[in-house]
Amino acid sequence: MTANGWLQFFIFIGLLLALMRPLGLYMARVLEGERTFLSPLLRPVERLIYRVCGIRSDEEMTWRGYTVALLLFSFVSMILTYVIERVQHFLPWNPQHLAGVAPDLAWNTAASFTTNTNWQSYTPETTMSYFTQMVGLAYHNFLSAAIGIAVAVALVRGISRKESKTIGNFWVDATRSVLYILLPICLIYAGVLVEQGVVQNLKPYTTVATLEQPNQTQTIGQGPVASQEAIKMLGTNGGGFFNANSAHPFENPTPFTNFLEMFSIFIIPAGLTVTLGKMSGSPGHGWAVFACMAVLFIAGFTTVYWAESQPHPLLHGVDQHVSMLQSGGNMEGKEVRFGISQSSLFATVTTDASCGAVNSMHDSFTPIGGMVVLANIMLGEIVFGGVGAGLYGMLIYVVLAVFIAGLMVGRTPEYLGKKIESYDVKMAMLYVLIFPLIILGLTAISVLSPQMGLSSLNNGGPHGLSEILYAFTSGAGNNGSAFMGLNANTHWYNLSLGFTMLIGRFLMMIPMLALAGNLAQKKSIPPSPDTFPVNTGLFTVLLSGVILIVGALTFFPVLSLGPILEHLLLHAGQLF
Repeated sequence: MTANGWLQFFIFIGLLLALMRPLGLYMARVLEGERTFLSPLLRPVERLIYRVCGIRSDEEMTWRGYTVALLLFSFVSMILTYVIERVQHFLPWNPQHLAGVAPDLAWNTAASFTTNTNWQSYTPETTMSYFTQMVGLAYHNFLSAAIGIAVAVALVRGISRKESKTIGNFWVDATRSVLYILLPICLIYAGVLVEQGVVQNLKPYTTVATLEQPNQTQTIGQGPVASQEAIKMLGTNGGGFFNANSAHPFENPTPFTNFLEMFSIFIIPAGLTVTLGKMSGSPGHGWAVFACMAVLFIAGFTTVYWAESQPHPLLHGVDQHVSMLQSGGNMEGKEVRFGISQSSLFATVTTDASCGAVNSMHDSFTPIGGMVVLANIMLGEIVFGGVGAGLYGMLIYVVLAVFIAGLMVGRTPEYLGKKIESYDVKMAMLYVLIFPLIILGLTAISVLSPQMGLSSLNNGGPHGLSEILYAFTSGAGNNGSAFMGLNANTHWYNLSLGFTMLIGRFLMMIPMLALAGNLAQKKSIPPSPDTFPVNTGLFTVLLSGVILIVGALTFFPVLSLGPILEHLLLHAGQLF
């Protein structure tokens, strides 16, 4: 751990604090249909989209109508993406003449990008044509992020409205999220990436002679990378144009792009806490939620940075201390360009958010470092979380925290003037319980099935368990990063992870939207002296405790059999 590493971390936090408030207030104005500085330019485009698509922007939906529209739209777009993958060899922009994608892999990829997971069981540059990358996958990068924002705002409306049967219009929310938020930022962002050296073209791959052996050739992949990289990071999607993802110099060429990509993962989820405070009429509550996210994030980064900076216990007689000539610590699987500090920060950011982009291989982290990035996803992707998904996941825990606080003082729980009743708690608990059920259930099936689950493992023992556990946790959490060491491009993993991603996205959205609809119908009750305030440091502490108890302890037994056991055996001299 170095002063330079900590300095970069504090610059990251400072810039996030400086820019999240103006962006959050801007998003609140956009999603409430108020005038912004982009309205003169984009309002005519917005109206044209509604006219062409037959959308009645002035008609709002109940939570059931909102849910049906969301599910139907996602299902149809997933099928279209599947078809594009299967027939890409007949479509344009395929200079490498890549064949159609296999049925099980096409299903897995379509489900993955529809759910904002972007899990990739394939090598992108040798599997997907430019047309598939742009029309099939980058399209979902925008729309899946927009859906996350729309659903989060629908829940915020449920909290803020009084005796209302509606929570907004899905088509309007999604359109405004793309048109006013995601697209303008990405246009500028992609240009900056190109200036820094990220590739953007439609040329065939280049074959060159290597410097070491001139008679040997190497194929250099390229393509429309910058345009996909921008929304990949901003929309917390994470699917790389290249297999090495953000460790590849064509995706992440400089320290500046590395910092910018990490920052872009967090800026919208952080800004949405300000949007929550603005739309709910309680700015202090938005900051309390942000404080909870920040505390968990800082704790996670500190632990990963410390763990990766430690000398390897089984390398004896080797100088592993930090100096001007060497980084020290665990550099396995890390880019020399970024070192331990920026690799640790990137890993923490990408697993706190449901992004999944990586600039180092999590499989090569120490057992404790690997456990933290795994636990970040196990919390439910709420430590900032995905675009929109992080906020509504955190608000589920807010409801549970308020409920517990009400039980402790012996009165009906209240949240921003709304009484939290049995139906609300049932929907919140249904949301929370689906997550571990799908992860632990499918992990158990995999480790007990030598032919299906264990045959594609490269490691045994507790590390192999961690690899399988990470895959299903990443899928259910819509994160998309992988521990590596597991070949997931098999019939079992392609099919099971596809269903895991769909359940982790849409089955969890249904009880959350039901909660939003129920809260919107309630009357608003003025606060009393016994009302537990949700805009104080005490609330932040309570919320953090509920998250750790309900979220983290649920998975403690399986973590004990995986990374914790591996850590103990490592110090006893055993490797896996």
